[in-house]
Amino acid sequence: MKAMIVNRYGNEDVFEAAEIAKPNVKPGHILIKIAATSVNTVDTMIRSMGEDLPLSPALPAVLGMDFAGTIEAIGEGVTHYNVGDEVYGCAGGLADLQGTLTEYIVADAKLVAFKPKNLSMREAAALPLVAITAYEGLMRAGITEKTEDAKKVLVHGGSGGVGHVALQLAKYFGAEVYSTGGGDKQLALIEQLGAHGINYKTETVADYVAKHTNGKGFDIVFDSVGGENMVSSFEAAALNGQVASTVAMVNIDLSVAHFKGLSLHVVFMLIPMLHNQKREQHAHILTELTKIVEAGGLTPVLDEQHFSLAEIGKAHQRLSSGAAMGKVVVDV
Repeated sequence: MKAMIVNRYGNEDVFEAAEIAKPNVKPGHILIKIAATSVNTVDTMIRSMGEDLPLSPALPAVLGMDFAGTIEAIGEGVTHYNVGDEVYGCAGGLADLQGTLTEYIVADAKLVAFKPKNLSMREAAALPLVAITAYEGLMRAGITEKTEDAKKVLVHGGSGGVGHVALQLAKYFGAEVYSTGGGDKQLALIEQLGAHGINYKTETVADYVAKHTNGKGFDIVFDSVGGENMVSSFEAAALNGQVASTVAMVNIDLSVAHFKGLSLHVVFMLIPMLHNQKREQHAHILTELTKIVEAGGLTPVLDEQHFSLAEIGKAHQRLSSGAAMGKVVVDV
């Protein structure tokens, strides 16, 4: 079967076309013909950093994590799927798990769910990693806990892959949602998705906290930017507030978090794949996301540029450039 493989780690030009053996289905797994995949930041990190990341696969490797496709064979012990079912998930591209930059994948059935009927394969392939991340972070931050008034949620980076999903899910769960962006296009998308846009380049944290929360701060801050921006998240959070971060690899002073009594939730959604622990939670989350999508509560945003499997290097370059709006999707 056709695949794009890497024999070395480095720049976007490391991908090479190759023919590799079609995998055989095994117990607890399903064989899926991949229709589309998408590029995530972690994919570009693995490609560029290689052995410096403990989750990188051994070379030669097939990268890529997200997929949408059609089941061709079912392994022993899998009872809730049939051949021909359309599914989506995040199931490979790291450690010893073959990735999605190829025509077929044998995926653990615990990492897969039925594709939303109202999405195309391209749209469905854009969701798994970012949507699981957003859902997990918001749930751990208590998004569905009922209060007298609607919770105020701030999403940093609301036009990005994780952020544009997080703000839609927060809105779906009844929150009053605000989101930061750094330009007219980003802010327009944020507003289009139902959140109040905040230009972080022209407004300080103190400014927008005073403007939108009367100085009290946000009940939940979802930080998909991370790094030094976590300081801004702590400053923006209310007393005893919740902060969910997807990028917590940073050395910072936690004094603000301490004196506000904040709870920090670090979301690393690859844990079930890496450690084969509680993988069924991903199938559960994807199933819930399918319901939300089919109910009209979540619509993935796809970047305007299209890429074929052979153009995966250009797709990585597009995401890394920062010019993409929404998810970068690759047709297989």
